[in-house]
This record gives sequence, C-alpha cells and structure tokens, in this order.
Amino acid sequence: MPRPRTAMRKIRDVLRLTFAERLSRRQVSAAVGVPFTTVCEYVQRAGQAGLSWPLPEGLDDEALEARLFVKAAPPVQLRPQPDWQYVHQELRRPGLTLMLLWLEYKERFPDGYQYSQFCRHYREWQRHLDVVMRQEHRAGEKLFVDFAGQRIPVYDRESGMLRFEAELFVAVLGASNYMYAEAFASQELPHWIAGHVHTFEFLAGCPQIVVCDNLRAGVRRAHRYEPGLNATYQEMAAHYGVAIIPARPRKPRDKAKVEAGVLIAERWIMARLRHRTFFELGELNVAVRDLLARVNRRPFKKLSGSRQSLFEEVDRPALKALPQDRYEFGLWKQAKVSIDYHVEVDRHYYSVPYQLVGQVCDVRLSATTVEIFRRGRRIASHVRNSQRGRHSTDPVHMPDAHRRHQEWTPGRILRWAEKTGPATAQMTQGILASRPHPEQGFRSCLGILRLGERFGDERVEAACQRALAVRAFSYRSVESILKSGLDRQPLPAQRPARVHRRHDNLRGAGYYR
Repeated sequence: MPRPRTAMRKIRDVLRLTFAERLSRRQVSAAVGVPFTTVCEYVQRAGQAGLSWPLPEGLDDEALEARLFVKAAPPVQLRPQPDWQYVHQELRRPGLTLMLLWLEYKERFPDGYQYSQFCRHYREWQRHLDVVMRQEHRAGEKLFVDFAGQRIPVYDRESGMLRFEAELFVAVLGASNYMYAEAFASQELPHWIAGHVHTFEFLAGCPQIVVCDNLRAGVRRAHRYEPGLNATYQEMAAHYGVAIIPARPRKPRDKAKVEAGVLIAERWIMARLRHRTFFELGELNVAVRDLLARVNRRPFKKLSGSRQSLFEEVDRPALKALPQDRYEFGLWKQAKVSIDYHVEVDRHYYSVPYQLVGQVCDVRLSATTVEIFRRGRRIASHVRNSQRGRHSTDPVHMPDAHRRHQEWTPGRILRWAEKTGPATAQMTQGILASRPHPEQGFRSCLGILRLGERFGDERVEAACQRALAVRAFSYRSVESILKSGLDRQPLPAQRPARVHRRHDNLRGAGYYR
C-alpha cells in the first residue's frame, strides 16, 4: 500500500533545508519528521523537475505539486469495452449471471477481457450508479408496498369542513422501480387488501413475493423470525399465488425500494397537489393517476430509459398471470358453537351441524355470505343476514328429533289427526283454537295422537267423541277416559233442548230493558 503524500508545507521545508541549508538527508528527515526514503524521493523529483532553492516566484502549492508529481497518461484501452449498462440490466433477469454474460461477450470479442477483469471493471462501473439502482432485484420477483407518511385532506363540498385525510398506498417493483399509487380513506384492512388487488390489476400480473411493512392491518404479530399474518391477508396472497414477507421490525432497509418510492410519491405527487382542494376520493385518485403516469415516464438520471420502459422490457414478461376471478374480500374470525348448534356473528346466529356443539370454528364473512370452517373444511354456508337477534337455521344441521319437531305445523297435525277419525281431528282443532298461540297446543295434540300406539286408533277416536261431548279439550281428559275404559261405554243420551211455552203471565226479556 503506498504511503500517503506529505503536505506541501513539509515538502517546501525539505527543499529549503536540503538546497539552502545544505543539511544531509538524515538531518532533514529528523528536522521535518519525514521518513528518510521520502526525503530522498522529494529531492530526486525536484532535481528531475529542475527545481532548487529558492523556488521560482509565484509558484504556489498546486503548481509545485504538478511539477513534482507528474500524472501518468491514462493507459490506452486496447481491449473492446462491454456495454456495462446492458450487462447491469440483463443481470436483473432470472437465471442470468456475470459468467454467462462474460461468455457471450467473449463470443463477440475473443480478444476481450478475461473473466476476473470483466468482473472488476463491472464493479467499478457499478460504483457510479445511485445507491437505490445499485441493488440487485430479479425481474418480476419482488413488490414492495407501504402507506405514505403524509396524508391528503378531503373536504365537504357544502360546509368546506375537513371530512377525512386520505392515505396514499404506494407499491414499487424491485427490478424496474415501476410505481403504483392510490388514495384510500384509511389504512384499515379492506383498504390494505384493495390496494394490493388494484396494484396487481394495474401491473396485469403478480410478482413472486410481496414485501410489506409491519402494518397492523396486514401483520397480526410482528416478529423477526416468524411474523404472524392476518388471515384475510394470507387468503388474498394464496388467491394470487404470492408469498408475503414482512420486513423485520425496525429494519427499513428491508423495504428500501418502497421507502424511496414513498419519498418520490410525496415529492412528485402529494407536493404537486398541495394547492388543490378535493371533495371526493375518486376526484383525488384521478389526479394521482395522472401524476403517477408522469413519474413512471420520467427518464432516469444515470440510466437510459424510464420506469415505464424498464417495466415493459424487464418486469412485465416475468410477472405471473392474474387468476381468472378477482379476490372477494372476506373477514375472518373465530366463534364457539353454542349449545343450540349456532354461532354468533354480528349479533345474528347461524347454524352448524349439531355434532360440533362446544367446538371453536373459523368464520369467513363476505358482503353476501357467511362461511363456517372447521379444521380447514367448510361445514356450513349461509346468506349473510343483518337482522340482530334472529336465527338462520339449515334443517340439515338439526338432530332428527329437532327436525321432526320443527316440521310440525297446525295443518300437518290436523291432517294426521284426520287419519285417526273425525272426532280426533275435531278434538285437535279444538285444542289448537283454545290456546293463545297454536304452537302451545302442539304437544297436547301429539300426545293424543301417540295414544293410538298404546290403545289403538278406534279407542282414541271413541275417547275423543266422549271428551267432545263434555267439551274437555285436553290431553289429560282423553287419557283419563282411555285408562278408565269409559270409551267402551255408550255415550249418555243427549237431553232434548228445553222449549219455553208462551204464556200471558210470562213477561219476556224485553220487559226488563
């Protein structure tokens, strides 16, 4: 390693003590504090430059240095130079290496650089690039996403008061730096997911990996080694076939691309909109899309092309195709199956198979449906209902006894009673009519019909005739008649109705009015 050059002040002292004071080289070395060999070198250079003491008048330090240390002419480059910008751009493609590019270079220029010199010259050229552009990202591999730190105010059109401050979602592709930006009302989960879906549709494809910040909407539990993702975020990633890799906590360099993208969005989009007033989110996004197109088309400073051209050439061919259907947003939660084989979701109750009573299930809520899963298998699906305190029950989920009970209606009970006999049907109808609500008489009617299993339908029909004769509309009356055997006895003869004869001494009801 060469020794650092001595200050010009000390070089002047070396020349003065040597040529004017006639000191030896070692004496000069001790007096000035410069190594002996260095003193000899300076004296030799001064002799070669024709310098002595005193130095020519007007010779400043810069001119003295130029005469003592003559710069060697740059070596003539006889070997053909590779197109380093092409090499740098090709390295972003999947599977390409410096070795392969060097072999292609040697095929074109057999007398070109050998591999070690090829790599060294590329690294030297690479040092002149910007720090962000120096990062190596494979085409179509990574997409970096985050929300900008600044917000854009949205006002009420009539009152002029602030309605909310819009959040700007920013996404940047790693290889081409191609950007996407969209304003949302908040950073909540629905907007976080919508930002990803709209980004994939804007790119007309999906990357392999999405690198995100530890936003609570996406990352349920931040961890250096095993972060926990939100279930909806995981479902969205699985739908599009991408992997989610959250950045390490407090490690912004893990997502340096989007940090730079956010800075560009704040400077070239949000700053340009600072004097405009927006009343609707759609109106704001129209302005954002216009400025975003300008940012993507703006030429690079140190590379040829722009984000748009680099995306079309490098990233777009490497992106995966979008799935046929768009992701339908759904919230996930856990719910325990109650004793009535229903789970509670937003104050409404949805049924599941009764065998799962007491188990914890996963519930997915979309805009129109409620799906219930147990260990990854869907066990129930219902139309979403917003009525609080009500029940949505699928008869398939009920036990047989409960299902049979639910199937009973006044009409069905009457039809079954008619099969026993007209008196039984009349008794059933009288019981249902005597209750404030027909369902309160179901059990009494079913009890009377089941008496046929013990006593036979003929005896039940006779017992109902006797009970009707005395207007005893109850299960206990019919059962008592059957147990005492009164059904086998003839019915008492009906007494003829009393007819009042007209007589002059009878005043009649009108007299008392």
